[in-house]
Amino acid sequence: MHADHPLRAALPLIVAAGLCFSTLDATAKYLVQDHTLFVVVWARYAGQMIVVTPISWHRGGGAFWRTRHLGMQLARSLCLVVATLCFFGALRFLPLAEGSAISFLAPMFAIVLSMPVLGERPTRARWIAAIVGFAGILILVRPGSAVFHPATGLLVMAAISNALYQLLTRRLPNDSPHTTLFYSALVGTAILSLGIPFADLPDFSWKDAFFLVMLGFLAGIGHWMLITAYLRAPASLIAPFTYLQMIWATAYGYLVFGQLPDGLSALGMAVIVASGVGLIVHERRRTLIR
Repeated sequence: MHADHPLRAALPLIVAAGLCFSTLDATAKYLVQDHTLFVVVWARYAGQMIVVTPISWHRGGGAFWRTRHLGMQLARSLCLVVATLCFFGALRFLPLAEGSAISFLAPMFAIVLSMPVLGERPTRARWIAAIVGFAGILILVRPGSAVFHPATGLLVMAAISNALYQLLTRRLPNDSPHTTLFYSALVGTAILSLGIPFADLPDFSWKDAFFLVMLGFLAGIGHWMLITAYLRAPASLIAPFTYLQMIWATAYGYLVFGQLPDGLSALGMAVIVASGVGLIVHERRRTLIR
């Protein structure tokens, strides 16, 4: 009975974080139709910086910005910027639900990259999960499907960059989560702000300005809730619930953009989700046996 308490504390946060991220993705897809990708991504990071800095300061104290792994923090945060640029860029051309499903291949790529990056040897179950996940993407990216498009390559690049981001995060055991949260926003804001003077900045309506501000708010609150959830419960316990994000993405795709996956695309999405959830369940059982 006591084992349920961490899940009860973390579950609302992980579900709300997924809703934040899906709303963020839907807002970005709406904005990149009429605005430059650079401005949309910059607004996402600048807004996140405004949101997470006071949170990190409050939680981590005045030295919240100090890190023992500056190079690693910069590298992982740069991977996150690349993932965002690729993902938002692909959403201009591809449906939201299918795009989100392909982005969930990041854990599968992390399995493949874990040996060169972390020196870990993937187990047989991890390889099986990776192969099943790739089978799911082959079902999605088939001739005639909505994601049979060159922009799908951007989604794969986003998933690979996100996988590197996750692996490099695991190499920061001595930094507090709030320090890491701060650098995730800082690097993107600093790099992208350098290009703002040279960017094409069209006139924004009040509605567009509102959505641009909302990007940063959703990113900041979503990442804060995600980190808080993982602090309250073991990763293996709550990670399967991150896949609820697929429900929100599908709902937004239909309600906002009138896009609904066809039968085979839904099957491919289900295969990707099943491979991820199956791997998480296996890893949890493996941990409990130990």
